[in-house]
Amino acid sequence: MASADKSCPISGIEDALMGFITGKRKVTEVAHSVWKNIIQKGDTVVDATCGNGHDTLALLKMVADESGRGCIYGMDIQNSALENTSSLLEKSVDRNERKLVKLFSLCHSRMEDVIPKDTLIRLVAFNLGYLPGGDKTIITMPGTTLMALCAASRLLMSGGLISIMAYVGHPGGRDELETIQSFTSSLPVESWVSCKFEMLNRPSGPVLVLVSKK
Repeated sequence: MASADKSCPISGIEDALMGFITGKRKVTEVAHSVWKNIIQKGDTVVDATCGNGHDTLALLKMVADESGRGCIYGMDIQNSALENTSSLLEKSVDRNERKLVKLFSLCHSRMEDVIPKDTLIRLVAFNLGYLPGGDKTIITMPGTTLMALCAASRLLMSGGLISIMAYVGHPGGRDELETIQSFTSSLPVESWVSCKFEMLNRPSGPVLVLVSKK
């Protein structure tokens, strides 16, 4: 069997995609598989919604290299989320890798306030909705999410990816998804590719939107 060609945008994600199609894998696994194809060691990436830190940790494993390069800008509006993320990192990685993650108590709409101008960003990840295990009344909102997507599109380098995991099973979730779809579908086809993964017979299931910059 021929080996997978990493230059091919879909190489390495076949198992995750087939697992999702057959109901054996979560859409989050599809997202992480795509990230692995986009991210290179030493890259700078953004976790726009740290939550409990699982995406932050996954991203760190993808960008960290032996020379100590790579950087993650992580942010969340809830201090409890940042504490959970920091705790997970402390337990999961060594001190040198931990130094590659910069955490900010900040709304994702203000990411440009902390990311230096002209920084080459390979990937911006969003995991929207509420903090798992936290206060379900504190949710991401369509207005600030739209601002964050606009900021991400300005920061993203050519060949980079915006990954958006949207949850629609809570009040306001469907409105947020509609805002995301309106923004991503309006991006010029000459420089962007937008696609969506969802299960049509699971109307309350999470939806993955991927936006690639040419």
